[in-house]
Amino acid sequence: MRFVLGLCLLAACGGGSAPPSPAPAPGAGGRGAPVARAAPVVLNSARVNGTTLAYRIVGDSGTPVVFVHGSLGDQGDWDRQVATFAQTHRVLVYSRRYHPPNQPVEDNQEYTPMLHAEDLAALLLQLDLAPAHVVGSSYGGYTALVLAIEHPELVRSVVLGEPPILPLLTRTPEGDALRRNYVTTALDPARAAFSRRDSVGGLTAFLRGEGLVAPMSAKLLGYAFELRHEMAASREQYMPPLPCADLGALHTGVLLVSGDRSPPVFHAVTAELARCLQNDSTATIPGAGHLMHASNPSYYNQVVLRYLATH
Repeated sequence: MRFVLGLCLLAACGGGSAPPSPAPAPGAGGRGAPVARAAPVVLNSARVNGTTLAYRIVGDSGTPVVFVHGSLGDQGDWDRQVATFAQTHRVLVYSRRYHPPNQPVEDNQEYTPMLHAEDLAALLLQLDLAPAHVVGSSYGGYTALVLAIEHPELVRSVVLGEPPILPLLTRTPEGDALRRNYVTTALDPARAAFSRRDSVGGLTAFLRGEGLVAPMSAKLLGYAFELRHEMAASREQYMPPLPCADLGALHTGVLLVSGDRSPPVFHAVTAELARCLQNDSTATIPGAGHLMHASNPSYYNQVVLRYLATH
């Protein structure tokens, strides 16, 4: 069944970040009305697969859904999804290995989707949340797809938001040109910057490759440890090929989600994934870039919830 949503349900936000929250209205007496402060998020921790992961579970009933963040991210990336999905699901959000607020531990492991998939498999089993719907963004989508291939018994369905599986693009000259351009303009400069201990340069180059521009901040610099690990990994292990035949043999339902303003390289990967998966379950999020769940969360949430309801 084709799953395509083409109408904009919400005035779209562009790029990769959400708009700021509106300022509180002033009170009648001329002073600012008391601002209700959100309760601090309390995270738990689990020791799995040789590492400790921060996580939280929200929602008391329904099938489990786990959100897997991408690079330069953490469990808080899904704040615009958690409350909505928790109305009908048990929601698990967690920070992947090396990502804040997990401790920056040098464990001599190579940063690969296989490593992160094994971490997630162990976490789902320890928390008794399998099988779960697995929703991944960017490299989190790479992780989710590897999990579905290696541990299909743990997965109900998969939602993939533009996983950067660049080896899929080598099939055609046009795709390979996009792949080479992404490597030479984003990954190689980021790796070179980190190798000379230039975290700002590494972060900036990587963001530029994802079509994002963000002012440097303490929060962004807090991701330097994990991105340095990513860029230091061998390219073959960091972005391993997933054979088209293996993808075609996958029996798990997969929804492919794209942002209509994402860089062409991600659209090309999504098209190759659809071909290999023999999959026509796709959705385009209007007015959104690569971080579509943050750019247009209302539309994204509606699309994904509708898909999960049928799986």
